[in-house]
Amino acid sequence: MNPAAPSNHTLLYDKRHALRQRAKGLSHLMPAFVLLTGILAVIGGKEPLTTMVIIELVVGAAYIILLVQELRHLSRGHLHPGKVAWLEIAAGGVLALEGYHIMHRHQVAEAAGAPQRFHVLPWLYFAVAVVYVGLAFWLPRVLGRRHLYLHEAGFGGRLHPLRPGFSFAWEQVASVEAVGAADVLVHLKDGSEKQISFAKMHDGAAHRDRLLAHAKQKLRN
Repeated sequence: MNPAAPSNHTLLYDKRHALRQRAKGLSHLMPAFVLLTGILAVIGGKEPLTTMVIIELVVGAAYIILLVQELRHLSRGHLHPGKVAWLEIAAGGVLALEGYHIMHRHQVAEAAGAPQRFHVLPWLYFAVAVVYVGLAFWLPRVLGRRHLYLHEAGFGGRLHPLRPGFSFAWEQVASVEAVGAADVLVHLKDGSEKQISFAKMHDGAAHRDRLLAHAKQKLRN
């Protein structure tokens, strides 16, 4: 459960969420490689320690700290994202600064007499940086759409971020019963039924049991 959310509002994650988060970590190999090559260039004396390089190293240090924190959280089973994915923003910052750095080097060289030409690499870095920053705000919003909401007037939720959710008021519900390992069957007073499956959710059986306990308490009153 998200400690920042009300106790009756729980974010849900499918069983592959942790695996996808680890796979997403592979996407950070690119900014990590860019950061490493920049550090080696300074250590090897190929790049002077300018203000721009210092800014790159500071942003890079923040990026490494955030990357280590995210890997530690995943290893401990902490699945809840923040409102902004700061690791993605730091990765975008590393790439944007490196793109600007490369562009600046070419501009200095051209001012010194080198032939002018269009350089693709800086713009490629800028484009990927924009993607990372976009993901920083988009991913938490999408992950936050899966939820289970238990409240005084009924219950509701959403089991897929791109599909409609469900919502029931106690006035509609005749009974709620367990079906299978992680499903519930909602019997409505109009004679219809609605099956809700938590089987694909992380800790799905526990979420199903919370819903059953909530329904048992409220329908008894």
